[in-house]
Amino acid sequence: MTLNVNNLHVSVNSTEIIHGITLEFQPGKIHALMGQNGSGKSTFAHAIMGNPKYTVTKGTITLDNNDITSAKPEIRAKAGLFLSFQHPPEIPGVSISTFLRQAVNAVQQKMYSVVEFHALLKDAMAKLKIDPSFSKRFVHEGLSGGEKKRLEVLQLLLLKPRYALLDETDSGLDVDAIKIVADGITLAREQSPQMSIVIITHYHRFLEFLRPDAVSVMSKGKIVAQGKYDLAQKIEKEGFEKVIA
Repeated sequence: MTLNVNNLHVSVNSTEIIHGITLEFQPGKIHALMGQNGSGKSTFAHAIMGNPKYTVTKGTITLDNNDITSAKPEIRAKAGLFLSFQHPPEIPGVSISTFLRQAVNAVQQKMYSVVEFHALLKDAMAKLKIDPSFSKRFVHEGLSGGEKKRLEVLQLLLLKPRYALLDETDSGLDVDAIKIVADGITLAREQSPQMSIVIITHYHRFLEFLRPDAVSVMSKGKIVAQGKYDLAQKIEKEGFEKVIA
């Protein structure tokens, strides 16, 4: 069973941004979606997740042969989709622990008590080498770029999505932080071998740690090149222009 996007057209404020993209994402695989700023990568990811700001005007999104093109975001989340935001919003007054427990209970449809979830969270944080006090902080408020990205990976470990769309998880991170985040993603995949990861990025350096099975390059809302990891290596050496041309 796969996540399929067929001839997808997406508009924002009546302006078409995505012009007929067809892609298939397979369980247990890493698929890198690369492209320059403004190529439509984030729009594509948000459309898959069902963000109401993004209007699908043509095409379909199917999960396990079920059409989810018009499904609400919470239905898609319960079906196994996950999107990490490039710029996640702050939620003042809501602790990370409370936020994560509510999310896990909603998506996995389990009812962990505060005590039960604390043990689960403590174990996950230890695996990611996150200080236990982190769970008491408010969601994204006052967090550094690296801390925000580690919180996204923590969600991966706890929510165990089937398809994870990671929108520029490497953005703003130094080399050491990129490795920490990449190691966390690898750990999440080890715990859920059938998890599919879609990495949206500008840069090859993040992919060095994760070695994608497939690479697709976007430009002006279209897929202009496809290949394997060596395509990302070519972009690193020659830039996007030669691939897009």
